Amino acid sequence: MRIGIIGYQGDVSEHAEILASMKRQYKRDIEVVLVKSRESLMSVAGLIIPGGESTTIFRLLKEYSLFDAVAERVRSGMPVMGTCAGLILISRDNPSDRVRSLNLIDAKIRRNAYGRQGESFIESLDIDGIGRFDAVFIRAPIIESVGSNVTVMAKYNGLPVMIRDNNVLGLTFHPELTKDARIHDYFMDMIGRRGYVSIAKREWYVADLI
Repeated sequence: MRIGIIGYQGDVSEHAEILASMKRQYKRDIEVVLVKSRESLMSVAGLIIPGGESTTIFRLLKEYSLFDAVAERVRSGMPVMGTCAGLILISRDNPSDRVRSLNLIDAKIRRNAYGRQGESFIESLDIDGIGRFDAVFIRAPIIESVGSNVTVMAKYNGLPVMIRDNNVLGLTFHPELTKDARIHDYFMDMIGRRGYVSIAKREWYVADLI
């Protein structure tokens, strides 16, 4: 199964390493693809938008004509996971005039709300369907509100930190900075063991071709 990571900037190698570890730990048949072009985007069954600098990732998505292509693929059914900056990009609303949201999940985001880099912290969360998880927060955004169709999977200080709407998964923290692959394994289950087939009129990815 081909899993894409937007490969311009941010925690790209960390996500790639934890996906590679799942080949041994969970016996997953995973091929990691660094997505930097429309061609590479079209080849994957699921996509991770990593943490990093949301303004930089947004600018490069636009520069390489991937912004609208990502939105179209996800709306056609491809699962996507956005972590930290990735969540800012997939959200409905963020306050930055330098980052246009992909509007893939009904959530209002406030950037860097947990403080500066030096104020990073680790918090043990209770995540629905996963259990206790030591979450790493680094210049993390806050999810101020979510729509009625969005499932809140975990909270910290009363605010959502992990949310899902159908094929879209968003996290304010960095699961790739731990050795715990359970959230990535959960994302693999969203994709399915053989990949996904879009229910839209145009099939973007056919599982039998993996």
